[in-house]
Amino acid sequence: MLHIHNSLTRHKQAFIPLQPGKVRMYVCGMTVYDYCHIGHARVMVVFDIVRRWLRASGFEVRYVRNITDIDDKIIRRALENGETIQQLTGRFIRFMDEDAAALGVEKPDHEPRATAHLPGMLVIIEALIEKGLAYRAANGDVYYSVRAFPGYGKLSGKSLEDLRAGERVDVDPNKQDPLDFVLWKAARRDEPAWESPWGPGRPGWHIECSAMSEHFLGEHFDIHGGGQDLLFPHHENEIAQSEGAHGHTFVNYWMHNGFVRVDNEKMSKSLGNFFTVREVLAKFDAEVVRFFIVRAHYRSPLNYSDQHLEDARAGLKRLYTTLRETPAAPAQVDWNNPFAARFRAAMDDDFNTAEAVAVLFELAGEANRSRDARSASLLVSLSGILGLLQREPDAFLQLGSGEEDPDPEQIDALIEQRKAAREAKDFAEADRIRKELEDRGVLLEDTAAGTLWRRK
Repeated sequence: MLHIHNSLTRHKQAFIPLQPGKVRMYVCGMTVYDYCHIGHARVMVVFDIVRRWLRASGFEVRYVRNITDIDDKIIRRALENGETIQQLTGRFIRFMDEDAAALGVEKPDHEPRATAHLPGMLVIIEALIEKGLAYRAANGDVYYSVRAFPGYGKLSGKSLEDLRAGERVDVDPNKQDPLDFVLWKAARRDEPAWESPWGPGRPGWHIECSAMSEHFLGEHFDIHGGGQDLLFPHHENEIAQSEGAHGHTFVNYWMHNGFVRVDNEKMSKSLGNFFTVREVLAKFDAEVVRFFIVRAHYRSPLNYSDQHLEDARAGLKRLYTTLRETPAAPAQVDWNNPFAARFRAAMDDDFNTAEAVAVLFELAGEANRSRDARSASLLVSLSGILGLLQREPDAFLQLGSGEEDPDPEQIDALIEQRKAAREAKDFAEADRIRKELEDRGVLLEDTAAGTLWRRK
């Protein structure tokens, strides 16, 4: 049985969906004003695998990942660029889709944009005001009254006293309490605005997800996910909004993936140590990046470095080399197979992809020893659940890693020259060509089917 570490309870729980056989899952997506970075890539890949495993386990999954297409950063960037918000967000949504596709991330079932769900936000805000959980301030903004919601802090474990002690000195005088957060911002100059019962304005960030998740999944659903950085205040505030408005549980299982770190510091733009997906994909194959993410448990920190990506590339080469030497035949997974059973146990243990990948390497070792096509087939099928090993082996093994790498046509021509030298019994020339290719990062393997090659 699948167990999920629930951020709300802080321990693993058996997963029991609200509707037998069906799972409703919402994940906080991107704020689209810039290129996606590796932290975004981790969120996309992690929850792509969560959905893949749920489906492999027999569940029907409805997966929603939102797009924030209006907020302070978007407005600021559009003004700086001298373009409309729609032009800015449209461009970066397209770039985001390209990055996700490159990483093998399947499209969510629904990908709502915040600006298309204003009516739902207004309904929730009105309900909160009626219940005394929100108020309109003198400046026209509408705020959530944190102290009026008894359960505030239950997700993050933060008490109101701790939060009050940690507040900044420059408190907004429009708030009744420094901890209150904005639900609706009154219109400001040079900002887009929509009509509301409290005058023209735009939504606060947190209310967006409450409205969009409710629209597609209902007031109460199974799984809500996102990066660890969203646990507080964003997800804490979602709970306050949705449970405050409706008077019952919002989400049963909360999941948060760990931070991406660089030199053991959290990756962030403020530290200048962040890497966009596009920068990384210029140096490494997309499947290598996905494998780098997958081989760590989703809740653990992920330490980014070129060396760790090189290690991931080497590991993926080992697996693809197995499949070239022992070709796989298409097959259904036999879950009674010991390797498949261990893979299932790992994935059922809070989506433990690190242990699942260890099983794949053991299975590859078995395929290498036995030259059994069934083991190779199982390796391909199990890896496919993680979005890996779905190419022809040579398509990966013959990938170049730099501009100075010989191209496939050059390599094939040298292999033909070597073949001619061997036929002429000029073994010194044949060895010279092999050595030349090896020095240029190409390894040859003579087989009954001919000479195969791969990059080092």
